Amino acid sequence: MAEAKRKPTRPTRSSKGRSTQGRKDFSDYQHDAATWITLATGEYYPDILPEACELYKPVLVLFGQILKRSESSSALFLNICELTETWMRVQLARVFKKYVSPATPVEMLKVKSKCKAICDQFGARFRPIQEVQKAFASRPIPDEALCAILWEYKDRGKKGYDLTEKFFAMIRGQLPQYTIAGPERAGKDVLLGTVWDDYPKPDRPADFVIRRGSEILAVGFARYDSDRGGAQEDDRTGGYRDCASEVLGFAAHKGLKKLKVIFLNDGPGLLLGSMWADYTYLEQSGKGRIRVVTLRMVPERITLQWLEA
Repeated sequence: MAEAKRKPTRPTRSSKGRSTQGRKDFSDYQHDAATWITLATGEYYPDILPEACELYKPVLVLFGQILKRSESSSALFLNICELTETWMRVQLARVFKKYVSPATPVEMLKVKSKCKAICDQFGARFRPIQEVQKAFASRPIPDEALCAILWEYKDRGKKGYDLTEKFFAMIRGQLPQYTIAGPERAGKDVLLGTVWDDYPKPDRPADFVIRRGSEILAVGFARYDSDRGGAQEDDRTGGYRDCASEVLGFAAHKGLKKLKVIFLNDGPGLLLGSMWADYTYLEQSGKGRIRVVTLRMVPERITLQWLEA
């Protein structure tokens, strides 16, 4: 008998109508990469200025008051550190950085317990108080330029928070038999030392953990890249490689044969430089136990079959 004709298979399609047949690796998405990333909404300049000036005018007024009664730039910083209201103190530290010590990291200036140490270590390079007072007096209140700069800090991290919140909702919707835990928006990272008592680097932070019952099936790391390039590319993917090797090395040592690593990365920064190729190499290094995904890839790449394999 003649062999019956085999009915051709139809390519599966994602919710956006893109063909997904044959896509197995992160590299398979590169030829239409722009359709797989999520663009977060932004705000237009100068539309933000009225609201920015209203929000930060009290900050500049208070900075001016403290500036007038400070006998030195170190004294100015110590006076700022005395404030108990965290939000205002952090904003004043940012203004201080712009006017007095642009080389000092804001993250350092924000730590109240390190105020005296910062003055001891960096005070000699602070801009003299007389120059600071003169420069501050030369600008209007509110200073639109400085308010616009401070506004940029306001939603820093929001895109990443939106990313993880949507990811958590997707996992719960498509894989209800699993539990996903971690900070959905702002919050303390999951320290892997709290997941496994004998984890070799107990302070290793993760953004989420996926489990079925008591069995941990995946640990994950999330990042939204609005922009990324140059040395930042190497730092990011190099750090991720080390992290993945550490997690999978621990899994091999403990016989955790199902444990996977998920890197949820999204945003237009993925389209810059060698980022896509670097993430492809990272995924391939895991021999099937690492997946790099954007939000739009989650339904077809973070599946029950892969998690349980």
